[in-house]
Amino acid sequence: MACSNCSTNGGKPRGCKNNGDCSNGGCNRLNTFNWLSDIDIDDFGNGDIVEVSFKQGARKDFYALPEHLEVESGETVVVSAGSGYDVGHVTLTGELVNIQMRKKKVHPDRQLLPVLRKANSLDIEHLNEARDLEMQTMVRARAIARMLDLDMKIGDVEYQGDKRKATFYFTANGRVDFRELIRHYAKEFKVKIEMRQIGSRQESGRIGGLGSCGRELCCSTWLTNFKSVSTKAARYQNLAINQSKLSGQCGRLKCCLNYELDLYLEALEEFPIEAESLSSQAGKAHLIKIDIFKKIMYYSYDADLGRAKMIPLSVSRVKEIKVLNVSGEKVDKLEPEGSQKFDLDVGGFEDVTGHIELKDPERKKRRKNRKPGRNKPRNIRNDPNSDKK
Repeated sequence: MACSNCSTNGGKPRGCKNNGDCSNGGCNRLNTFNWLSDIDIDDFGNGDIVEVSFKQGARKDFYALPEHLEVESGETVVVSAGSGYDVGHVTLTGELVNIQMRKKKVHPDRQLLPVLRKANSLDIEHLNEARDLEMQTMVRARAIARMLDLDMKIGDVEYQGDKRKATFYFTANGRVDFRELIRHYAKEFKVKIEMRQIGSRQESGRIGGLGSCGRELCCSTWLTNFKSVSTKAARYQNLAINQSKLSGQCGRLKCCLNYELDLYLEALEEFPIEAESLSSQAGKAHLIKIDIFKKIMYYSYDADLGRAKMIPLSVSRVKEIKVLNVSGEKVDKLEPEGSQKFDLDVGGFEDVTGHIELKDPERKKRRKNRKPGRNKPRNIRNDPNSDKK
């Protein structure tokens, strides 16, 4: 949801707490939809654990909430980061935290870092200063990695709320020896350095962007877990195997290819197996294409393959013909049922090539016979024959 559509408070949007200055143009980046908000459940029923989001949802974690402290979703809190502290926004409280922990396979007995206090104006000011340093730090970090000739790409930098630690997210094809790189980073930025390798899908989720559908990337808005996508998903949906159209911003196959795959697989179960060809008295017909949801299979005879004449048959009719072929019998002719007619007889069209050509052969001959220099511009003032008619 764009910042202009967010609920406002005094003229300022309240979605991502950026007050209209979203870097990715969205206010719901990786926010969790609280589907229990309309149910009469005590929001502090499970007040010992909360979910906290950092850097507009780019990273989330669970923290232990002290008994004397009560927070609500959307509030800014200061949490312990082991060495120092960090500042984030509370995204989940109450009973929904248990569901989210089970979804992310977090053990309930895991030792969690505590929430220290609610953030004040000074904490938020330090956090804004840390966010302002991230872009120039990433540019400098990329230059140092290039200087050391390392086969890696720095995709994002995240500073801790107290600016004592910086996490560098990078992508690489294999293992990278970055011990020398860490020494250069520590000397350059004067902070504790942590290197974290991520995949190309995670990199796209952190950077954000717009997909071919015109909406924000799923990985940067609501998608939190990535499933493997193969070209079989495109084949089952009768999509052309075009790498440029099937690939997303990350260079991998789009995650949305899996969204409707189950529906296609369920529909394909009704189609007969090994029905690539059917035999009839008129000849042998081959399967050209199928319409999955209309449950129609298009066949064409061997003699009509070049003319693109296709015969639509329902799935039930194909099953009947297949049973007859297995028993050694043949139907007289493959004919469409009812109003199903499909004929693309390209051989019956008139050749209009000569009608749409605009070249004039006589004019072309005149150009060939034209004398050189005949149409050269003349200086009328200096031409002695200019006054002769």
